[in-house]
Amino acid sequence: MSVEALFSLSGSTALVTGASRGIGRAVACGLAAAGADLILAGRAASHEDTAAAITALGRRCTVIDIDLADPARVRSVAARVARDETVDVVINNAGIITRDDVLDVDAGDWARVLDVNLTSLFFLSQQLAAPMAARGRGKIVNVASLLSFQGGVRVTPYTVTKHAVAGLTRAMANELAPRGVQVNAIAPGYIATDNTEALRADPDRHRAITERIPAGRWGSPDDLVGAAVFLAGPASDYVNGHVLVVDGGWLAR
Repeated sequence: MSVEALFSLSGSTALVTGASRGIGRAVACGLAAAGADLILAGRAASHEDTAAAITALGRRCTVIDIDLADPARVRSVAARVARDETVDVVINNAGIITRDDVLDVDAGDWARVLDVNLTSLFFLSQQLAAPMAARGRGKIVNVASLLSFQGGVRVTPYTVTKHAVAGLTRAMANELAPRGVQVNAIAPGYIATDNTEALRADPDRHRAITERIPAGRWGSPDDLVGAAVFLAGPASDYVNGHVLVVDGGWLAR
């Protein structure tokens, strides 16, 4: 197989959650540039710009309006998508974060973060993995975090979910790899997105974080595209249960 073919997604369909902005939008457009058609799952109104960008690349794009904070609804919609579409790649990118001292986390925030970041991710993957396994091929890529490895500060529910995403990635890989489905994850470092706006707005935290990153800068959403295309395409056919860190060297420091 040629190097070009190893990284081609031509003829495939990828479903991406949370693609309205940031990492999700960059990855969705990157997959389209590599040849994939896209299904975007999330609030439809917020995905119009991403859908237009994908269409401009000459790829088909479908938007599915769904509330990822409602796991039962996610499971139902995912079952319909699995029945009606041939989904070759799933990118579980959607995630939310709340910031509170551990003693002040309330039950509502705890439940909402777990529903979006973990429970919906699992049931979406479960439904779409079944036809992949039946066909003997497919890719599931979860978006983990540096907080899959560290504890963080004032982000307890988020940290819990990202540790769980790393574990879920490995557990699913163990069962699905023998059936031709690769399950892996990307762990972004400090990326300039809406989720990190509060950190970037704090001069002391922003400076301290930047000084620790060997690359000397925060990442941009585009820094995740190469990893996503690799894990979504034939080049990663023998990669299973891996969490690929893209962090400018943060964890190496």
